[in-house]
Amino acid sequence: MKIGVSTASLYPTLTEVALETIGKAGVKTCEIFFNAESELEPSFVDKLLDIKKKYDMNITAIHPTLSLAESFMIFSEYERRFYESLNKFARYSEVATALGAKYINLHGGKPNGLTTDYEYCEKYMTLNHETRKNGVTVLQENVVKYRSGDIEFLRSMRDILGDDAQFCFDIKQAIRCGHNPTDLINEFYDNIRHFHISDHSVASDCLLPLRGNFDFKGFFKTLENKDFSGACVIEVYKNAYKKTDEIFDSYKKLNNI
Repeated sequence: MKIGVSTASLYPTLTEVALETIGKAGVKTCEIFFNAESELEPSFVDKLLDIKKKYDMNITAIHPTLSLAESFMIFSEYERRFYESLNKFARYSEVATALGAKYINLHGGKPNGLTTDYEYCEKYMTLNHETRKNGVTVLQENVVKYRSGDIEFLRSMRDILGDDAQFCFDIKQAIRCGHNPTDLINEFYDNIRHFHISDHSVASDCLLPLRGNFDFKGFFKTLENKDFSGACVIEVYKNAYKKTDEIFDSYKKLNNI
């Protein structure tokens, strides 16, 4: 198990600057959140690779900038948009492979989408068939106001796809959906490959780890008992801290645990 930091935690810092900041802080595990189409250009990916090598970092997952449009582009009844998105995910899988990342995180469709659960799963697997050509798996993330924020949808996805339903589990998103994160982790653990971690309190649903009420000792013990070998990356919003150093202080404390 590895503890890391997502570049999303430093948003709106430019992606390459965020990655270098994380590298300079001594963090060896990172997720990259892409924020512009131009960041898929080979010259930009080379820039990220240079930073990765400079600080000897491990990139575990990437997050497409397409996420805000996935419901419209992928999980609708209009096929042409879907195949355009399929080409885009093929490119993201090439970028992920170049960076050494195994996973692409997907927000997916919204509750008002016209696809059935079976059609949704079919499109999810079509994305995976494309990205797995480059050895990369698409992970469905649990996200509030998306279909994946509904525990019944996650159960349906798991029932339809079995082991092929693979998830990125986000603690703050579980809180925003009104779910107990520990309950969801215990129920869906066999399908979880990657974690976005944060903390929360009565006053805030997104805090830096160890600043709220979440039992991180128990969380890590659970993952240890289950032999989890993936990454748990800190992903918070900028209102969760005042200085970026606070992110890395949280990272160090988590590693001590």
